[in-house]
Amino acid sequence: MITQFAFHKNSAYLNEELIQIEKAKTNPKFFEPIYKKYHEAIFRYVNKRVNEPETAYDITSCVFIKALTALNKFEFRGVPFSSWLFRIAKSELYQSFRDKKVKSVNNIDFLSNIRHIDENYDDNFDDNRQKLLNSLKLLKECEIYLIELRFFERRSFKEMGEVLGLTENNAKVKTFRALSKLKKKFHSQDS
Repeated sequence: MITQFAFHKNSAYLNEELIQIEKAKTNPKFFEPIYKKYHEAIFRYVNKRVNEPETAYDITSCVFIKALTALNKFEFRGVPFSSWLFRIAKSELYQSFRDKKVKSVNNIDFLSNIRHIDENYDDNFDDNRQKLLNSLKLLKECEIYLIELRFFERRSFKEMGEVLGLTENNAKVKTFRALSKLKKKFHSQDS
């Protein structure tokens, strides 16, 4: 399932969400609708990277606890609140990886999304699957993450920048470079 929020382009929605966040800043009971809205998406994001549901639930809980306790520090930047939550989730994941509590995994379903990455990709997935997996192993984790955010979670470059702490343009450039590197590695296996 793809983590995608169709409302990220709707300014009325963002304004409504901002009102909800401002209310939650004054009274934590108003955080519940935000939690309910984003819990599943944050859990899927974390679980995709650890592939252990119990661990993913623990990390997801930490994300929301940190979000609630740091809510007064949240600044609206024209992107959904989820961008901030995903940034917290990324930080929690990296902390778990550093503490060796969790092993990182890459769990990407390329079958339905590969055409978005390479227009020259043919429909014979079985023949190219291993080649693609080999190519991915040659990328850095941060490059894989960029590709996941853009093509599998369908994030805008502005949202990606927010999640990664980059400018929108820098997110675009880094994604293009990661994609170019993946294509090059993929097609070099034909030789």
